[in-house]
Amino acid sequence: MNKISFELAMVNEDDAAAQSPGKPKGYNFYRSCLGSPRYVVAPMVDQSELAWRMLCRRYGAELCYSPMYHANLFATDPKYRKDALQTCPEDRPLIIQFCGNDAQQILDAALLAQDHCDAVDINLGCPQAIAKRGHYGSFLQDEWELLTEIVSTLHAQLAIPVTCKIRIFEDLEKTIRYAKMLEAAGCQLLTVHGRTREQKGPLTGVADWNYIKSVRQHVKIPMLANGNILGLEDVHRCLAETGVDGVMSAEGNLHNPAIFQGVSPPVWQMAHEYLELVQLYPCPSSFIRGHLFKLFHHIMNIRQNSELRQYLATANQLVQFQNVVQQVREKYEPFHKGHVPYEPEQVAAGSEEDLPLSPWLCQPYIRASPESHRQKIAEKVREAEDPNRAKRQYFDKDGKEISRKRMKKLRRRQRRPNKTDAQIQHRHERRLEYCSECANPQGSKCEFQLCRVCCKDRCYNNDRDCPGHGILIKSRRAKAKLFEDGQAVQDEHDVSRNSDDDLTIAPADAREPL
Repeated sequence: MNKISFELAMVNEDDAAAQSPGKPKGYNFYRSCLGSPRYVVAPMVDQSELAWRMLCRRYGAELCYSPMYHANLFATDPKYRKDALQTCPEDRPLIIQFCGNDAQQILDAALLAQDHCDAVDINLGCPQAIAKRGHYGSFLQDEWELLTEIVSTLHAQLAIPVTCKIRIFEDLEKTIRYAKMLEAAGCQLLTVHGRTREQKGPLTGVADWNYIKSVRQHVKIPMLANGNILGLEDVHRCLAETGVDGVMSAEGNLHNPAIFQGVSPPVWQMAHEYLELVQLYPCPSSFIRGHLFKLFHHIMNIRQNSELRQYLATANQLVQFQNVVQQVREKYEPFHKGHVPYEPEQVAAGSEEDLPLSPWLCQPYIRASPESHRQKIAEKVREAEDPNRAKRQYFDKDGKEISRKRMKKLRRRQRRPNKTDAQIQHRHERRLEYCSECANPQGSKCEFQLCRVCCKDRCYNNDRDCPGHGILIKSRRAKAKLFEDGQAVQDEHDVSRNSDDDLTIAPADAREPL
């Protein structure tokens, strides 16, 4: 398809979408609902939450995706759904992404979400092991009948468009057929990640834009490209080389939320603004910690910052995260302003040494090539097979040698929230309290200061509840009584209705001959 015929096809698609009633489709949807976005923030598990999306919009993002949500949990768990649907009027345009392998489950979730977003996206690109176990993401890309059912069901039943995010096959022709199949099923916006399912982790490698360009030439719906986006210049180059309508950034955005403005601000500036947004739009501490580790990636790889890195790893309160940001600022702002000359610091083994910018500026993380990773694995295998190798030793804080398993356990304990002396003393005192009716230890949250067995007997005999033990005798009895009363009323109603029916048909029976 040449450029002229491709443009004519897009115009025809626009005309058809404009003439068809109901929800907008194709380029009509892309322009009227989404505002023709070119700069897009990718769906990222535990990372593209509301606070981060608002920060990215402040720095040029024109469309944001929610994190990936599990359709079954979203449809059946009210708490999961409430936490997921955290948004605000300024958080638009927004696309909510779901994963799943059942058309009805995904539809149930999408129906609950459609009033809070502009479109629903189906994740067909996740390559992680959890997606393989759950049978979703890129591990559905060979089941075309199932995918056709999912996309067509959502397209027919939702009041908003359905979109898809996919990865490529090694076979280019199969990738093109795959994209056209989704388009025919009802997909109104397609995002293509130019890597295969196997390209992940240390084997990520480089995304192939030629595949994206070929798919762009064979589909009529709007398309976004994903992969190899480290800066604004990559965005413009991708738009020019592939012909897509917009570019999606994931990892590049996490390391520099101002990527779409083409600037590299100090990391403490981005971190400070993000924490301010977290105060407005709270999120779990694990999300915050993950974002700060991405922003401070190059700083935390410096050996002199190892204690600060450990402090960040164990932080779980907003004030602790703010303290980390402040320490980073106090150390590196004099260098940034030129008040003090900066001498390069020693980085940890395996980290990037020649950074294009100063380590305190937002900049992309450049992965090692898959070939380099394979060489490291081969070297480790050779070392493991060497009988004369030096055995690695681990020591506790008192200098005593311990096993690797014990060392990992101690590190996990260090990451736990620090308990106050009062909490430790209270826990110790509670261990010494026993049930008032037997010799067993009492439940720490029991209202009656009993063990579970005695508490259950008291609740049963006295018609009581104990939330501490989860024993709800009184509540269940009340619920059963309500059910019985309702059933009795229903039975009376049925008897009354049957009597009315008998009276109604009696005259007709009377006219029958004897």
